[in-house]
Amino acid sequence: MKLIKGLISLFVLLFVLGGAVAGGGWMWFQHELSKPGPSTEQHLFLVEPGETLSGVAQRLEDEGIISDDRLFKLKAKLDGTELAIKTGEFELEPRASLSEVMETLIDGKSVFYKITLPEGRTTAQLLKMIEADPVLIGDMPEEEVAEGSLLPDTYLFHRGTSRADLIERMQKAQTDLLDELWPQRAEDLPIASKQEAVILASVVEKETGIAGERPQIAGLFITRLKRGMRLESDPTIIYGVSKGEPLYNKRGQRRTLYRSEIDRKTDWNTYQIDGLPKTPICNPGRDAIAAVLNPEETGHIFFVADGKGGHLFAKTLAEHNKNVAAYRRYERQEIQKERTGQ
Repeated sequence: MKLIKGLISLFVLLFVLGGAVAGGGWMWFQHELSKPGPSTEQHLFLVEPGETLSGVAQRLEDEGIISDDRLFKLKAKLDGTELAIKTGEFELEPRASLSEVMETLIDGKSVFYKITLPEGRTTAQLLKMIEADPVLIGDMPEEEVAEGSLLPDTYLFHRGTSRADLIERMQKAQTDLLDELWPQRAEDLPIASKQEAVILASVVEKETGIAGERPQIAGLFITRLKRGMRLESDPTIIYGVSKGEPLYNKRGQRRTLYRSEIDRKTDWNTYQIDGLPKTPICNPGRDAIAAVLNPEETGHIFFVADGKGGHLFAKTLAEHNKNVAAYRRYERQEIQKERTGQ
């Protein structure tokens, strides 16, 4: 009887001691998870697509962000978050604890980068910007990207995004925009397709950098098309000559169009051809496309630069000639000021 009581007492003692050890071990584990980490600097940590938990944990230790990769893996196993770590690049604060690091990789927002691709650039010009971006990865696509098929905008992306993915995203953005705006277009437009809308919008985009003028210029071109008049847009000549690249003289200075270029017939020169150019002459933005599909009805059929970034509009040739004369006077005054140093 005494032997049985002794064994029971020993069992109880071992149980208590085991519980104490287990409790102590758990407290130690929790302390290790919550104590400040070893790194004194902020880190940008990239989790690659398809990377395993073990690989992430090992790199965290190797980079001095956590002290022990085994504790990281154990916490993930106990929490059931072994497959919850996101792909992306994350900001990890100095002295971040192991728990904070894991929380950031699971629930945190990964770092975004941005690239601004302006309206009015040709596809070749936009592709050069995409190719030169230092964060995007991968080669440029081998297949040709059509002129006017990209929607200019500021695009946010994660590190690891490929150049091909961004280009595809820009193409989809334009398709989605046209699908949205086309059903809302004005009636009786001399535009038979979404592609024709993009072509005319590209001309509008190149004619003005002032947002408020786009509906006016779109309305002017729509009126000319309805009346069977040629668009007579200088940017369409330039595209036929240089595919939209600036024109330079032999001294390397920017120049205006030569008479021979105005008279040269190309598939884009709207001084020499009826209707629209063969293709877009740039990649128009949302506002230019919207302006073409819902233009202002002003009755204007002529316009000329005012020398101050905008344009002067006219309904008659006589009025237009007056505007041209006013612009020529402005030009002469500016040249005189430049010569006299005023």
